[in-house]
Amino acid sequence: MAVLDSSFVPLPSSADALMLLLTTAHPRWMVFYALVATAGSTLGCWILYYVSRRAGRRALARFSETKQKRVKDLIDRYDVLSVLVASVLPPPFPFKIFVISAGVLRFSLTRFLVAIVVGRAFRFLLEGYFAIRYGAQAKVFLAKYYPWIGLGLAVGIIVIFLARLVWKRKVEPGVEAI
Repeated sequence: MAVLDSSFVPLPSSADALMLLLTTAHPRWMVFYALVATAGSTLGCWILYYVSRRAGRRALARFSETKQKRVKDLIDRYDVLSVLVASVLPPPFPFKIFVISAGVLRFSLTRFLVAIVVGRAFRFLLEGYFAIRYGAQAKVFLAKYYPWIGLGLAVGIIVIFLARLVWKRKVEPGVEAI
């Protein structure tokens, strides 16, 4: 299901719902379910990336110029971080445009796949944790709070990234900091 959802067949929240359902029924298998969902989602994203890379700009035809430009700017500015954050955020966030844009822009496949694996693994493990902790109510809990959890995570990742940049930045000798 995760392969289909991440490639061409839109099945919004289906992998998430299945993750919650299976983990609630069999909590000991949560890590396995999360790994399988991550692998399936990664494979689906790789397929969509590959097809988009081959199709070029035509792959983006269904998206408005404004969305295309916004995503391109995010990828240009934040690089792998933009794909990582997009892979964590829940539906209805437009994740596929990031995958398609990464392919069209010939984003590094290795870095792309690392971002997808890390982001999706975090997302599915978090869902599994909530399924174990809250049982059948996990779906309601996630529907209510996941956008805020995802947003908080995205902000946290960006803050860490910016802090790392500031930490590494060194003032050149003879040049005053502004």
